[in-house]
Amino acid sequence: MAEEVKAAVAESEGKNFIDAFIEEDIAEGGRFQGQQVHTRFPPEPNGYLHIGHCKALTIDFGTAERFGGLCNLRMDDTNPTKEDVEFVDAIKEDIHWLGFDWGDNLFFASNMFDFFYECAVSLIRKGLAYVDEQTVEEIRAQRGNVNVPGQESPYRNRSVEEHLARFQAMKNGEIPEGRAILRARIDMASSNMNMRDPVLYRIMFAEHHNTGSSWCIYPMYDFAHPIQDALEGITHSLCSLEFEAHRPLYNWVIENCELPAHPRQIEFARLGIDHTVMSKRKLRKLVEENYVSGWDDPRMPTLCGLRRRGYTAAAIRSFCERIGVAKSPNTIEYGFLEHCLREDLNAHAERTMAVLHPVKLTVTNYPEGKSETFTVENNPTDPAQGTHEITFSRHLWIEEEDFMEVPVPKYKRLTPGGFECRLKGAYLVTCTGCVKDESGRVVEVLCEYDPNSSGGDPADGRKVKGATLHWVDAANCMDAEVRLYDNLFSDEQPDGPDKDFLTCLNPESLTVLTGCKVEPEMRKVAEEFDKKENRTGVNAPTFQFMRMGYFCLDNRDSSAEHLVFNRSVSLKDSFKK
Repeated sequence: MAEEVKAAVAESEGKNFIDAFIEEDIAEGGRFQGQQVHTRFPPEPNGYLHIGHCKALTIDFGTAERFGGLCNLRMDDTNPTKEDVEFVDAIKEDIHWLGFDWGDNLFFASNMFDFFYECAVSLIRKGLAYVDEQTVEEIRAQRGNVNVPGQESPYRNRSVEEHLARFQAMKNGEIPEGRAILRARIDMASSNMNMRDPVLYRIMFAEHHNTGSSWCIYPMYDFAHPIQDALEGITHSLCSLEFEAHRPLYNWVIENCELPAHPRQIEFARLGIDHTVMSKRKLRKLVEENYVSGWDDPRMPTLCGLRRRGYTAAAIRSFCERIGVAKSPNTIEYGFLEHCLREDLNAHAERTMAVLHPVKLTVTNYPEGKSETFTVENNPTDPAQGTHEITFSRHLWIEEEDFMEVPVPKYKRLTPGGFECRLKGAYLVTCTGCVKDESGRVVEVLCEYDPNSSGGDPADGRKVKGATLHWVDAANCMDAEVRLYDNLFSDEQPDGPDKDFLTCLNPESLTVLTGCKVEPEMRKVAEEFDKKENRTGVNAPTFQFMRMGYFCLDNRDSSAEHLVFNRSVSLKDSFKK
């Protein structure tokens, strides 16, 4: 109770309660006085890291950084049926991408299988563990509930010698899968359900990515994890809130396995984000049943998916740091994650012009065959980012929505006889009419330019009442495919009770545009990116398409011969600050 009170006080004061506990522990008289703070990040390599893992990751590595300590990376690979070296490699790649490093402190739970087994044997010898050969149904029926104590297994009080022999038989593969487990002998009447003789080992005849077929029994997380923490010299085992009820078992394992250290477990609330699911099981279903293109689909909350969408490591770390560390669960608006990205890209992304829904604009009084070059800034918020050149000619591309034959009230873009508009960096133009095809669709907008407005500034200094429009030179541009992404789920809480998350999918989460027009420099950008050895492990070049949003080259599908851009985030910030 004292810990909960301290956490509540720290949270109310806007402090990181984990840091407060650690400061207390390493202070004079504290349980870890004079010791280096040592944390760990222990993912299971059965999928790709997602934004939820990222919160835990930044807490684990960030805490170690703040206290000048160490953070281990540990693969919790004790379930051979779902784990794979593919996920091991992806996890390491994502952590490095975020800017964290574990140095020489990479560990695999599977490398400790011998020691875990020895600990289990020791518990049997002490009368603290036993082999239960009941069916799953029988064990479940005897478990009881919070109001009803559990019943002891009829195998519980067999002799130590029998349990040792049966556990050896489990190890030797002499007992079929599902016919025996090793349980801790604690208290079937405990008010904490996790202490009612929990499972320590189960039989699994499956090939392991690291140990092959050497083992057919595998330790449970609640057994292996505290042992590994203690052996690695972890001082603070930071984990999500659902493990709070497991803390007595964590301590029981450490105390009864006679380990060299006793880490302190501290729990924090998981990250929840609206319009998102973060269950690995559900994410796997989305991938395996082709609701998305893969783990790195830009609509996925995986770090590789976010990276492909154009999210930067700086933006994600900023997001995790700014939401803070809480003891009580909460759900964060996806809009805040977008806000953090928008902040980062606004400061660092170069500006360029791209037309997503092109219609031709002809400057009728501009000479046919003539071309000019203009200079525009790369980022108006940072002059140090320099400038680049664009070409201008008689025929341009503009956005369809920047012309309206019969304008609505307050429309300030191109319309016959309407306001004079500025073509970004080039000239002032006035619309004189349009050309339509047989169906009545506008296929060409006609205008005249003011030759005395080079650079977009009129020589006489008159005020321009119309909008500033982006454009691309039709004689000097590239075609591109542009993918517009939205939330994968239309429901704010697709993980909510009594919901099938698949029915909450947003049918408009992806819109693909072809025939978009971009500045010719994009080809050179793509050529340079094509030279990258590990394209998917890094951020592809990102730009602000003026007036359109922030877009990045797709790090998988794009090439110099076929430009593909993903919309990372819109310009409009919908987050309520």
